[in-house]
Amino acid sequence: MSLDRPVAPNPYDLLPRVPSFSVTSTDVTDGAPLDDDQVAATGNTSPQLSWSGAPEGTQSYVVTCFDPDAPTPSGFWHWVLVDLPADVTSLDTGAASATLPGKAFHVRNDGGEKGFMGAAPPEGDMSHRYFFVVHAVSEPSLGVDDSASPAVVSFNLAFKTLARAIIHGTYQH
Repeated sequence: MSLDRPVAPNPYDLLPRVPSFSVTSTDVTDGAPLDDDQVAATGNTSPQLSWSGAPEGTQSYVVTCFDPDAPTPSGFWHWVLVDLPADVTSLDTGAASATLPGKAFHVRNDGGEKGFMGAAPPEGDMSHRYFFVVHAVSEPSLGVDDSASPAVVSFNLAFKTLARAIIHGTYQH
């Protein structure tokens, strides 16, 4: 069976436009291959992220990692971290496995776990893109609980996102 298919568009280009702010990482270089630490089979560790310049009125953050290139119609959610307090502007490497600040929590990724799942494209498939996104949220809580799906989180973000900061890495197995 062949997995040949067109490259999916950048999913954030398909959402309502919002301002951007800055996100950097010591572990992810924008547009470059991911380090082994961010690959499921060799590290499975969430990357360090730091952000600045979120707009006034930001009351919390949501951090996600999404792969639009998975061979599914809905892509693949690798990480969904909800309700980070507004005074948090960085996450250390491996933060997805540590005690989270404030009332922050994970919802299940598409691998079925609450936390980060590293890159794991099918062997021989095209290069996949992993969009690490920090969403500045207009409310102190997104209004979902830890049983929400990534799609429900994303739906709520459509109405409560003030700005987005995006960095993406790639990986090909």
